[in-house]
Amino acid sequence: MAFTGSVDPKAYRALWRWHFYAGLIVAPFLLILAVTGSIYLFNDEIDDALYPAQRFVAVHATQVPPSRMIEAALKAHPGAATRIDLPGAPNRSAVVFVTPDHGEPLRVAVDPATGRVLGSTIYTRTLVGFADEMHGSLTLGTVGDRIVELAACWALVLIVTGVYLWWPRGRGGFGGILYPRLGARGRLFWRDLHAVIGVWSVAFIAFLLLTGLPWAGIQGDLLNRGTAALGIGYPASNRTHNAPASVPMKTALGEAPWTMELAPMPTSTASSEHAGHAGHEMTMAVRDDAAVAGIDRIANSVTRDHHVAGAYRLFLPSGPTGVYTAYTYPDQPQGQRTLYFDRWTGGLIREVGYPDYGWAAKAIELGVQLHMGNYFGIANQLVMLATCIAIVLLVISGVVMWWKRRPKGRLAAPVRVSPTRIKGAIAILILAGILFPILGMSVIVIFLIDRLVLLAAMKR
Repeated sequence: MAFTGSVDPKAYRALWRWHFYAGLIVAPFLLILAVTGSIYLFNDEIDDALYPAQRFVAVHATQVPPSRMIEAALKAHPGAATRIDLPGAPNRSAVVFVTPDHGEPLRVAVDPATGRVLGSTIYTRTLVGFADEMHGSLTLGTVGDRIVELAACWALVLIVTGVYLWWPRGRGGFGGILYPRLGARGRLFWRDLHAVIGVWSVAFIAFLLLTGLPWAGIQGDLLNRGTAALGIGYPASNRTHNAPASVPMKTALGEAPWTMELAPMPTSTASSEHAGHAGHEMTMAVRDDAAVAGIDRIANSVTRDHHVAGAYRLFLPSGPTGVYTAYTYPDQPQGQRTLYFDRWTGGLIREVGYPDYGWAAKAIELGVQLHMGNYFGIANQLVMLATCIAIVLLVISGVVMWWKRRPKGRLAAPVRVSPTRIKGAIAILILAGILFPILGMSVIVIFLIDRLVLLAAMKR
């Protein structure tokens, strides 16, 4: 089959130049994201294999109260408990989150049937925890988060320019387009490999990038606030609940479902005898035996009165105005529920579930679970793994192609051409810069650098 069409060679070189720069920026970060993402796709399987004594227990029909599990964890590791994850299967352990008096935060595994401590881990020192930190922030905190976000945005530019460069124009047959030519050698082989893997995986890679951006510091915050303001994100009926006296759920608890991250935490009504420090603004965990003692009543209410079945996370209140927070985070987001309970009365303050989310939040939560390989089980994991492998091969083949054509001692960027040849592409880039602010800022910086390099070359 023959392909027909024509292209302005200068426009082609201009897009090739942007593709080159985009690849130069994102290649190492895409490699890191692909490898760490592949690890995190199988987080449960990896932890089960590495820590079986902490993950599995003898099948049991009954379990001790959560307060006893927490007390056992604190006896083994003195400090303050902030949360307990209750298991959804009779052969699984419970996990108590402890901020010890000395050292890093611990996740303490407890046998629900006996209250016996099975062991503990420091999350960031586990393989899955390290991969998680690297994937989200390169272990560099806010700076790393911004770098990852920038790389993801530029990867979208890489995709658009790559599809343009791949598009067949006047070529006969599918060789080098839909499948690699078997007789290709040298740079042609790597070019075919790059093009063919790219075209078969481009939709999945774009999906991973777009569903990962809601977690990004700048884009995620804008998206969360924007969807909430438009009434298609966090439920409008709850948006201002206790807002002046509270903080966002993620700030208070350290984590939350995406839709709920900026949701204002409700507060407990503290009587004069309980007055003291404000609850949700506290930055350090403080041991609260009264909160631990009261958790059994909440756990009973969650399962008996509110019919929460399966695993869920239960957070202890922080301070006299803090609340008990229980939420489910199943592989299929339709089962997400968040419940807040008054720490003194045990009464339900508010419940928010997936049916309450706006359509945009529902779509994002669905995308998040697909991104993490959760929604369709092993099939979902394998598809996302194949996409990560494709990213690794694209990075390697792209670098090899560049290295083979690069004159010794030179960067070998494609020759710069007049912007008038690519007005449409520039317009698209400007629009993308508006939609993705961190991309827009970086485009300006690169444009200025490019101009300075050109001026310096003209003065030689």
